[in-house]
Amino acid sequence: MTTKQLSLQHIIKAPIGQLEKAPVLFMFHGYGSDENDLFSFAGELPEELFIISVKAPYPLQPYGNAWYAINFDADQNKFSNNEQAIESRDKIANFIDEALEYYPIDAKNISLLGFSQGTILSYAVALSHPEKIKNLIALSGYVNYDIIADNFKQNDFSKLSVYASHGSQDQVIPIDWARKAPELLSELNIEHKYSEFPVGHSVAPQNFMELKEWLRTRL
Repeated sequence: MTTKQLSLQHIIKAPIGQLEKAPVLFMFHGYGSDENDLFSFAGELPEELFIISVKAPYPLQPYGNAWYAINFDADQNKFSNNEQAIESRDKIANFIDEALEYYPIDAKNISLLGFSQGTILSYAVALSHPEKIKNLIALSGYVNYDIIADNFKQNDFSKLSVYASHGSQDQVIPIDWARKAPELLSELNIEHKYSEFPVGHSVAPQNFMELKEWLRTRL
């Protein structure tokens, strides 16, 4: 089901069985993809979940979308447009509030699942607004401190749990960048699990099985 009534375009999968307030999983795709990408996981995830897969706001040519622009200089160094990223962070936080008003979902049982650029945004949302988020699944991404709210380390993270994973052969986002996330999570006393798999910029089958079991035990 596709709907445009809220501020970000998205598709949904309602839970099996009638729940007055269902646990909800928001999905945020990577650069150059769209809301259908991660939604392919939906049928394999716990059936009690209300799943909302969100389309990033910036269209790319010839196809796909982005949460923020990535620009290259003459030496092919990459630069992220952090202003756009912060706008997207705030759009996601606002969209979550809209969805809570619009859909029969539980404000106390909100999970985020991101891939790549979607993970970078999901980290920013969860660390900026931990009061909103119960679980974060961070696939093939990293923490960009420049797009997290100021003084975020003073937040209360006691109800947040994080599952992070990365491919050890990832040529898009270096593994060293990903390894800094569990260091930060430990510093903030955030309950977390971090795993690496011998793949590139993708989600290995055993990775998916692990994140699925991690999420199932936390709903």
